[in-house]
Amino acid sequence: MPRRLRALATSLPLILIVATILRLGFFWDYAGQNSHHALGVLPFLFEPGNIAASIVSGGGYSSPFRVPSGPTAWMAPVYPLLLAGVFRIFGAYTFNSFVAATLLNILFSVLICIPIFRIGQRVGNVGGAAGAAWLWAIFPNAILIPFECMWDASLAALLAAAILWATLELADSLRLRDWCAYGLLWGFALMTNPTLLSLLPFLLGWLVWCRRKTWRDSLKPAAIALGVMALCCVPWTIRNYFAFDTFVPLRANLGVQLWCGNSDKARDLWLGEGHPIHDSTERARYIELGEIAYEREKRSEAINYMVTHPRREVHLTWVRFKTFWSGGTPTPIADFLRSHSAWFRYVVLFNLLTAIGALGGIIVLALRCSAYVFPLAVFPLVFPWAYYLTIVEPRYRQPVDPVAMLLTAIMLSRFFPKRPVRS
Repeated sequence: MPRRLRALATSLPLILIVATILRLGFFWDYAGQNSHHALGVLPFLFEPGNIAASIVSGGGYSSPFRVPSGPTAWMAPVYPLLLAGVFRIFGAYTFNSFVAATLLNILFSVLICIPIFRIGQRVGNVGGAAGAAWLWAIFPNAILIPFECMWDASLAALLAAAILWATLELADSLRLRDWCAYGLLWGFALMTNPTLLSLLPFLLGWLVWCRRKTWRDSLKPAAIALGVMALCCVPWTIRNYFAFDTFVPLRANLGVQLWCGNSDKARDLWLGEGHPIHDSTERARYIELGEIAYEREKRSEAINYMVTHPRREVHLTWVRFKTFWSGGTPTPIADFLRSHSAWFRYVVLFNLLTAIGALGGIIVLALRCSAYVFPLAVFPLVFPWAYYLTIVEPRYRQPVDPVAMLLTAIMLSRFFPKRPVRS
């Protein structure tokens, strides 16, 4: 019987089924408690939905803020185009489109269990692999985000996990076909969430380092992968050049994000202050200047504020660090003690424990002198800096969370008997 229970507990199909049931169950409850008309409209009234609506109405890739404002490179194109496809089939701003978009997000979220499990097998053992996948299956953020916001968070998390899986597998291969596929994966990921670019030099550098004894042989496929990745971005960059008459390789919102988190208006908990999607004055300024000039103006103001207010910047960075890893609150302990909601406490506690677990997993791998400590560690140590320095929302953590679950499972595996790695 223990052997059968162990086989069930480490069954990837069972984990996928449970993850699907949990997400569909929460979605069903959420949809039943809210107006279908509201659900067909409100989740799409942000940049991805607005751009998608513009595409299907004939306005092209433009107008991210609910008013006609011309071409945009505010977001990378993959997710808005995906939503545009949903709108084309099920109608713009309809409940059917909300259901279809949510089911896609749930699919992306559930599929993340697969790369987590496979990476866990490679790094440790089947027990740790299953533990990581189970943690992701019950992770509250991964359950809620697919239907609470129509953004690329779930797809970006799937791509981040796939990139890590592919990186570890590629350490054993010099076949050009595999490296070309790796470049394609990176190109698609950057056209979905350009922030993932922060991981590229570390992961690609690790691959070259793994073959340092024959580094000349590894430089060619690495260069090919970079070339394929760059080619994936070329059509979008050309489009942006013709749209704005300037070089915009990925997206054009960094300056605004930087300014929202680093200005006189910046608060410990950012609730949309100063962002054109919420602030009519800033939206009018955006339309007046145009997207590129507006982005440059805000970037200049933000950098000037950061240079002239160093003490305030240290405080804001620390607050955003806490907000990122707590799941959305800058005062997680106080809010945990003050709240009477068991669900809220569960969310905060799960986020904090997996943040600590991620650090613990890095330490465990370092103590083992594991070859995999570096590629896993760069996710929680490098990727979040884009948000420590700008603004934080719970969905921003999603691309890191699969690796956080994996590292937490690695730490927990120290307290359980080792099982042989399953091929």
